[in-house]
Amino acid sequence: MKNVTVSQSGGKWFASIQTQCEVEPPLPTAAAAIGIDVGIARFATMSDEIYIAPLNSFKKHQQRLARYQRRMSHKVKFSRNWKRAKARVQKIHTGIANARKDFLHKTTTTISKSHALVCIEDVQIRNMSTSSKGNSEQPGKRVSQKTGLNRAILDQGWGEFRRQLAYKVAWNGGLLLAVPPHHTSQTCPACGHVSKDNRQTQSTFLCVDCGYENNADVVGAINILARGHRVLACGEMAQLGHSMKQEPTEATGKSSHSAVGIPVL
Repeated sequence: MKNVTVSQSGGKWFASIQTQCEVEPPLPTAAAAIGIDVGIARFATMSDEIYIAPLNSFKKHQQRLARYQRRMSHKVKFSRNWKRAKARVQKIHTGIANARKDFLHKTTTTISKSHALVCIEDVQIRNMSTSSKGNSEQPGKRVSQKTGLNRAILDQGWGEFRRQLAYKVAWNGGLLLAVPPHHTSQTCPACGHVSKDNRQTQSTFLCVDCGYENNADVVGAINILARGHRVLACGEMAQLGHSMKQEPTEATGKSSHSAVGIPVL
């Protein structure tokens, strides 16, 4: 045991125990490769046409959370009633976060154990979820729609999904590749024709050149996997640019403080 950190969150106490142990280099337990396209209507769509429905943890509790926040705003700040109301709001926030974390852990564990190669889009979540309010000189357009989209993106937990996939795939001896996301949903996987007209609707893909038809998210996942294969074939790899901090879990027996470098693009 290296150290123990005691913390409090949502009215509960937690002890995080960090340990160090020797582990053998992991060997892949699976041979399958998969491409994953993340989205709003479908949390994750696989290149084999399997998809995972979103949890929408925040959306489910949004009205209830807003009700308790209004009650808290009507209390005298720092009074006993205000502190009680604040504790209720914090409890809801904690429940939302815990449900999302549980969903992501179960999803990433299933994917990492059954695939030796996982390809995802190298999406810039911070840029996608920036505010569109603008300023007095240049006000934003469709602010309410963009606000709803930003809330939905953050509710999915794409960044945490990628972080967990990174270290869990490494634990199982696999490889995670993050490929460029441009035109993945506009490229025909059958003939290679690229056009924005190929995507008829948000969910329908119909190639205007060869007539290939499929779900748009499935097409994106197929193209993501194909790009991953091309990256491996050409040997173009780069180090993962963000932290892959591991979760301390007793079941894995791995060190909770060491980071594993995975080559990705």
